[in-house]
Amino acid sequence: MSGWVVHKFGGTSVANLERIQRVAAILRAEPGENKAIVVSALAGVTDALHELAERAATRDDSYLPKLRGLEVRHLELLEQAQLGAHGARLAEMIRGDGRDLADILRAVWLGRACSEGTLELIAGYGELWSTQILQAVLQQLGTPTGYLDAREVLVIEPAEIGVSIDWSTSKERLTAALAPKKERLLVIPGYVASTKAGVPTTLKRNGSDYSASIFGALLEATAITIWTDVDGVLSADPRRVPEAVVLDELSYDEAMELAYFGAKVVHPKTMAPAVDRQIPIWIRNTFAPEKRGTRIGPARPRGASSVRQAVKGFSTVDGVALLNLEGTGMVGVPGVAQRLFGALREVGVSVIMISQASSEHSICFAVPEKSVELARATVLRAFAEELRVGQIQRVESTEACSILAAVGDGMVETRGVAATFFAALARAGVNVRAIAQGSSERNISVVIDRDQSTRALRAAHAGFYLSDQTISLGIIGAGLVGATFLSQLEAQAETLRRESRVDLRVRGILNSKRMLLAEPSVELARWKEGFAASPSGPDLDAFEQHVRAEHLPHAAIVDLSADDGLAERYSGWLARGIHVITPNKRAGAGPLLRYQAIKDAAKARRTHFYYEATVGAGLPVISTLRDLIQTGDRVLRIEGILSGTISYLFGELGPGRRFSEIVTAAKKLGYTEPDPRDDLSGRDVARKLVILAREMGRTIELDEVRVQSLVPKELEGLGSAEEFLAELPRFDQSMEQRRQEAEEAGDVLRYVGTVGPEGPATVELRPYPKAHAFARVAAGDNILAFTTTRYATHPLIVQGPGAGPEVTAGGVFADLLRLAAHLGAPT
Repeated sequence: MSGWVVHKFGGTSVANLERIQRVAAILRAEPGENKAIVVSALAGVTDALHELAERAATRDDSYLPKLRGLEVRHLELLEQAQLGAHGARLAEMIRGDGRDLADILRAVWLGRACSEGTLELIAGYGELWSTQILQAVLQQLGTPTGYLDAREVLVIEPAEIGVSIDWSTSKERLTAALAPKKERLLVIPGYVASTKAGVPTTLKRNGSDYSASIFGALLEATAITIWTDVDGVLSADPRRVPEAVVLDELSYDEAMELAYFGAKVVHPKTMAPAVDRQIPIWIRNTFAPEKRGTRIGPARPRGASSVRQAVKGFSTVDGVALLNLEGTGMVGVPGVAQRLFGALREVGVSVIMISQASSEHSICFAVPEKSVELARATVLRAFAEELRVGQIQRVESTEACSILAAVGDGMVETRGVAATFFAALARAGVNVRAIAQGSSERNISVVIDRDQSTRALRAAHAGFYLSDQTISLGIIGAGLVGATFLSQLEAQAETLRRESRVDLRVRGILNSKRMLLAEPSVELARWKEGFAASPSGPDLDAFEQHVRAEHLPHAAIVDLSADDGLAERYSGWLARGIHVITPNKRAGAGPLLRYQAIKDAAKARRTHFYYEATVGAGLPVISTLRDLIQTGDRVLRIEGILSGTISYLFGELGPGRRFSEIVTAAKKLGYTEPDPRDDLSGRDVARKLVILAREMGRTIELDEVRVQSLVPKELEGLGSAEEFLAELPRFDQSMEQRRQEAEEAGDVLRYVGTVGPEGPATVELRPYPKAHAFARVAAGDNILAFTTTRYATHPLIVQGPGAGPEVTAGGVFADLLRLAAHLGAPT
């Protein structure tokens, strides 16, 4: 009885005529000389039959029209199929079965009860109808097809758990049933069977899958294919992890572990006959038969796994409660666990997971939440004496929990799996309440708060690169820098996903006038159109809530504004698990107490605050300073040209060029702020000095910086920028005089900020020799000199463009990639 393959089609695969015809086409195309086809009832029919019995038992007379509705559904399908004489015979059979069912249900109505045997008889009709309809469709297409009634072959009896199969009798009956059949394709109703006494019964829930596995074993099949509505077994629930991938292969053990924890895999019980005989099971998609699907079979020899390859999938069980039994009287006392779990068994409480410390001071276990009160009362009763005398101190319960499981055969031989798993949960801010791992090392399970279940699942999945390392992004500021940043992100996003598994999802854009929120993310190629069309006004609370999505493991807000009010929100965002990236100097140079609160919030929550672009735009200024300090160097002085605008002005200043003329031209070119006084006041340079000073550990406020303003005092109070520029030429002579004095001494003028570990921080216009690095800087560039104990004779120089949308956006983008690296992305 060799050379058979078994195919099983579920209810969604045969829900209507179109799908039944699709199944027929698949069977005609699939290879194999001998095919056994196990078929479920049409979608929803088995549940409907159960409902009929329940209604009849409660004397709800609506059972009769609902029975008629089931008949009509099948008769209409036959009529659509136009099966001729064969269809007419099937229609008469279904009408006859309908009359029989009406009689059975009438007896249930009269008796006000439906025995288990009667319910089994009623529930099995759906498979009998669907299987014979499929047979007729196949024969109409010219495919010789036989029918094998599973009730005449499978012999079962009730068992303590499920049913017991009489393999010997079933094998004899199958051999006898196959002997006269010439067809090489047999359709077989799933779910149904008979007792040894010949009474029709069923294999209970998941029975059709079980039927396929049993017939695979009886036929000594080379493979069993379960056709369903998904492409295979997924690495996680795609409703909660959109990036879940189809697994090419699972071992039997991996499949059983995932199924136990709720994954959409064949139920462990139904796999048992195939597992016993080492028959591979394939999970494939009826609606995409060209796809390979997932193979479940014996574990294959494997070489050394990487951490990423060690875990196959993740699954969760929600609706869990955690109980903890704790006391010094448990230490070293035999039989405590037996008393505990024996008591729970007596009252029918299922224990899902157990965790016990090696000290034996406590036992922690998880149960279904619906059983928590019964479980707690049972434990209190079982250990009443120990509680009374203080040998057990407490019995505690925690509800609203979930279990997250990571499963993979490769875990047993791969170091670092647990570290990667728990690090991913920690980065996502998930608190682990209990941990369990069997000696097989095939499964790590943790109990977590239910409201963190999706976040934990997504974070763990991403941590093992089964999905992309995903960061939900909210962008504040859609001006020149914001638009440039989004353009850079669009250009690089696909490369980052493909090469670094980094998925940067812009889920919100906000400015002072409007807000765009998108799911799953903003289409970056058309963000301007979407943003302009958004009817929503700015709402920072709604914006934060959307960006900090529960199903995404990480969130970051990129503040590209210059708004001081937003800086007030940074500490709250960081405390709530949102990373912050900004070129906005208001936070770093604002009130010291606010700055310290921001830093403290990031440290406490293990979130990240990145602000490299606040000084020097895209230049590595802050990172260089941190590297010097963290490697033990002592910074003696930092001085530099920290304003690209003023760098441009003094780079252009020379014989025959007036200062006011250069300022006016720079404004027209867009090199200055709308009001050039914002640049010339030196306030912006002072803010950068405060940021650098605080990076060195100084507790300095902005008003402590000594600033030499380039705005004449007489012009500070003028109303508009235009008025200022009109009056500025009156002061050209004083600037020209300073320029000439510097030139006569062989120097040039440069506007420089200076700060050290102590002493005053200053911003002033100073002469520098023409051989000095500051004198040779290109107009518009920033340059900083770090004088340290290591770089005492020749300062460390950082130089380059320090302003402009391209380099500022690039600096922000670099900070975003630093964040991704900290969150686990490959560098």
